[in-house]
Amino acid sequence: MAMSPGATTISNSSGTGGAVMDVTGGVGGAGVRGVTLSPPAAMRTELGLVAALLSAAGLAWWSTVERMAGMDAGPGTALGSVGWFTGVWATMMAAMMLPSLAPSAAVFAALVRRELSRVLLFAAGYLLVWSVVGVGAYGLFELGKSLFAGSLAWHSGGHWLAASVLVLAALYQLTPLKRAFLSRCRSPLRSLDTSWQNTRPGALVLGLRNGGWCLGCSWALMAALFALGVMSLTWMGLIAVLVALEKVGPWGRGARLATAGVLLVLAAAILAVPHDVPGFVVPGSPGSMHVMKTMG
Repeated sequence: MAMSPGATTISNSSGTGGAVMDVTGGVGGAGVRGVTLSPPAAMRTELGLVAALLSAAGLAWWSTVERMAGMDAGPGTALGSVGWFTGVWATMMAAMMLPSLAPSAAVFAALVRRELSRVLLFAAGYLLVWSVVGVGAYGLFELGKSLFAGSLAWHSGGHWLAASVLVLAALYQLTPLKRAFLSRCRSPLRSLDTSWQNTRPGALVLGLRNGGWCLGCSWALMAALFALGVMSLTWMGLIAVLVALEKVGPWGRGARLATAGVLLVLAAAILAVPHDVPGFVVPGSPGSMHVMKTMG
């Protein structure tokens, strides 16, 4: 195979003939040619990175459990100060999304020959997107409470709002836009076009780009999390599983449709029998929890 000066070949011996990346090096970055290393092959090659991401997600889950212990887990719960919530949200996103980032991160690590600083910048860019989303969601949540506090009480319009958000999230699963973003998330190599620069800033930009694809794919599921109870470990776990099945599971289309079905069932149950929904905390009910720690 002809290669330009400074090119690096990364081979993977699995499969017939292996998979090869032809990465053009040189000052100022590189384009990517003939990239055929699949995400599963990259994950097998980069087992250490995958294990590190899963370990980081596990630590983030542990931290989230510790920080959210004793808090109200129902929809509409107080989010505390913006600083406190941003920290908790960033940790939540690491817990929920790092496992789904593993295929893209493995491909990127193989591409940059496991240069740690670039891999870290790639992951940081991805998580930065979701952290900024958390700040925006906080602002919208607090604005809604200040403008419509009375009408959004659970037994007024709150249950209708929660169900409506779940229905909208389900409908988004069926749109061409969702399919397009999910295709990007499931095929990370599509982001490695000739405009990508193989530099540290380029690694950050590529992480931001991947975070943007992921946001386009999963923003409705995060809205559903707020409708179910953003401080609930139960719903965090469910949304994390749905995200992972869509992005790294073997049947992307089936997972997308199944997720829509789950959301629709939850919407109907919240309207009809909210007290019977496993793990759902009805605001104001005798079994609801109350904040037991200062959020600030």
